[in-house]
Amino acid sequence: MQGIFRAIGEFIKKADMLLLSLCVTATIYGIVIISSATNYAGNSRYVLIQLVALLLGIALYVLFTLIDVDIIAERRELLLVFSVFFIALLRFFGVERGGNKSWLDFGLPVMIQPAEICKVIFIIILAKTMSVKQNKLSSPITVAELAGITVLFAAVIRFFSWDDGMMLNYLLIFIIMAFSGGINLIWFLAAGGVLLAAFPFIWSRLGTYQQNRILVLFDPTIDPEAKEVRWQMNRSIRALQNGGVTGQGLYNGTMVQSGSLPAQHTDTIFCACGEELGMIGCLLILLLLGAIIVRCVYVGVKSENYMNRLICIGIAGMLASQIGINVGMCIGVFPVVGLTLPFFSYGGSSIVTMFAAMGFVSGIWMRPAPDSNARYIRPKL
Repeated sequence: MQGIFRAIGEFIKKADMLLLSLCVTATIYGIVIISSATNYAGNSRYVLIQLVALLLGIALYVLFTLIDVDIIAERRELLLVFSVFFIALLRFFGVERGGNKSWLDFGLPVMIQPAEICKVIFIIILAKTMSVKQNKLSSPITVAELAGITVLFAAVIRFFSWDDGMMLNYLLIFIIMAFSGGINLIWFLAAGGVLLAAFPFIWSRLGTYQQNRILVLFDPTIDPEAKEVRWQMNRSIRALQNGGVTGQGLYNGTMVQSGSLPAQHTDTIFCACGEELGMIGCLLILLLLGAIIVRCVYVGVKSENYMNRLICIGIAGMLASQIGINVGMCIGVFPVVGLTLPFFSYGGSSIVTMFAAMGFVSGIWMRPAPDSNARYIRPKL
């Protein structure tokens, strides 16, 4: 028994317990909101699943803190094959929800979202590739390889799950890591020029409903009665307006307790919090998530290993981009897409993935391995 207590004491001393505390606090806060958001249905299943996911997430946090990420990163080719195969399973076992075929149903109490789980693998693959090629990072071959990996993930997600929100999340992770890693800015300007030139073709490939989801942000004449593309956006904003500064009270939100806010325990949980806990409750969400992001960046900057820094910044970028898209969608400044709020929205795959990702950050904090050949990493904080 003494050996076990000694091992626990050593873990607490060396692991990033601040990061774990922030993640657990955010998840528990989210579970409270989920409890209220699903109260109208009288179903405690969501809360129970989220609690189990939290416990599993903590276990994975400990596991991936103890495992050196270098060991996993060395098998990047295998990780890439696994990710493509895992996402491709959606073709045979995928379940469609809200227009996205993003979940695997194997008859278990919960469904699995492959693209959510593979985000961390994607970050590790990019970081390892950039680390191996760091002396010729801006060469056409290296840039093409990194872009090819990203396009492969994006294409597989788009082809098998039709999840545009998740695909955008992957693309933003790539941009953040490429910029932070030190790829020459000329490549970003070139990519921007290509996208600008290709915009008419891309726009023409979108369906009318997808186009209107974007145009509705700027054109008030589209769906003025809010029966189609404007419906979810209007109800989300209305819920936030109902809450004001202090909210209507937990389990007392007009829209939340009637179940009239779409996806109120998943995609629009930020709005559910806004109606019941007000602007103060929403600011607390952003404060907790912001603290987690800052901690990830801090751990990365403190590490002297180029690949480890990229992993930390990639994970921070994953969080920041997902939060920006979700909150932007809720307040009506970003098109409505199916993307959850990290640590807060209901979803076992999301919670487990986030804690696993944070476990890698904690492991980097525990083992700040030096790298004498590391390049300058932008931004320098």
